[in-house]
Amino acid sequence: MHWCRFRDGDGATYGVVEGDTVRAMSGSPFDGGEPGDETRPLAGVKLLIPCVPPTFYAAGANYRAHLAWAAQALGGSGAAPPRADIGYRAVNSLNAHDEAIVIPRDATGPVQVEGELAAVIGRTAKGLTRENALDCVLGYTIGNDVSERTWQRGDRTLWRAKNTDTFNPMGPWVTPGLDPEALTVITRINGDEASRYSTGDAIYSLVDFLVETTKYVTLYAGDVMWLGCDGATPDIVSGDVVEIEIPGIGTLRNPVEGE
Repeated sequence: MHWCRFRDGDGATYGVVEGDTVRAMSGSPFDGGEPGDETRPLAGVKLLIPCVPPTFYAAGANYRAHLAWAAQALGGSGAAPPRADIGYRAVNSLNAHDEAIVIPRDATGPVQVEGELAAVIGRTAKGLTRENALDCVLGYTIGNDVSERTWQRGDRTLWRAKNTDTFNPMGPWVTPGLDPEALTVITRINGDEASRYSTGDAIYSLVDFLVETTKYVTLYAGDVMWLGCDGATPDIVSGDVVEIEIPGIGTLRNPVEGE
């Protein structure tokens, strides 16, 4: 079962994906909305980002092979973080399935993609424990943390390197009931596999991040938490098509354009 969010006239409607159709929901998955009788062909709806998060959290450096690659390519020690500390992305950078990733005209690159598992929070949560942490997760989706590496090395913060408009595609929908430590993330550029890793190789689990984060910060329904990527990250240029697949969820696809 997957739930999605799609364009409906001038607004947005949540729906449940059932094979090749979408069944519109009354309300949203966050407020107990239920599927209604109206169905539409999935191919005929414009999917939007699955939710508009109040806060967009990002784990960043959370895999050893990615840390080793980043130390060589971007500088740094390559050492693992001492605890599951979280970062942020800008909500304005989110981008929907099939929408273009737009590379700014003054980007010198390389521009690279990072396919990631993302958790969607379903209710208000504070002070979580290891025993109940996953109870606040409504489901899982796919993220692509596009990164302009020259800006990442040179700027004081990640304000444009990872937060430029369109740089964070998310979707195509949300899938409940998965084990976040037993998934595979596959990145393809123009149909060719460029990266594959297991979420079980993460340094810190989703449970670690939820427990550590909610010691200090309240999570709210609709918040998203992206969990980092592993290994080297492939380059993209205008004209490419990027696909991030997580079997059990689906495939997030985005073309790449120059500004």
